[in-house]
Amino acid sequence: MTAHLTVEQAQTILKQFSCIETKPIESEQEKALLRQALLTIAKLSDYLNLGICADTAEQGFAALKTYLEGLGYKIRLDTSKTPSLESPVYIKFNTHKQSHYLDSYTGIYRGVLVSCQSSENDSISGTYGHLPLDLFLKS
Repeated sequence: MTAHLTVEQAQTILKQFSCIETKPIESEQEKALLRQALLTIAKLSDYLNLGICADTAEQGFAALKTYLEGLGYKIRLDTSKTPSLESPVYIKFNTHKQSHYLDSYTGIYRGVLVSCQSSENDSISGTYGHLPLDLFLKS
């Protein structure tokens, strides 16, 4: 079931996950609603910046791939020239430039930051997260 959310409803849901502490997902319904809220705002954005904080590069790129697919992007990630880090990482991906950056990460947070950019509507522009790494993972 797909929820039809207004921009205001979507932002209210997303803002619950935009805190200093990471908010856990309580149910599959809550996860589906969060996904729909992100899709609502992302579709109105010109482009997105995704920031992924993960335990390893492999985990981070797997999350990035599912987010891009879930958000409707058909981008083939070429990570062949990316160093493989087995320590926590931060991956930044820009959907406009279709490029990524990988670095080591010493912070405690794990999850995805989604920064929505809109030149037409300032109320759409904003950063949400840390959202779950597995938000778009098919169960």
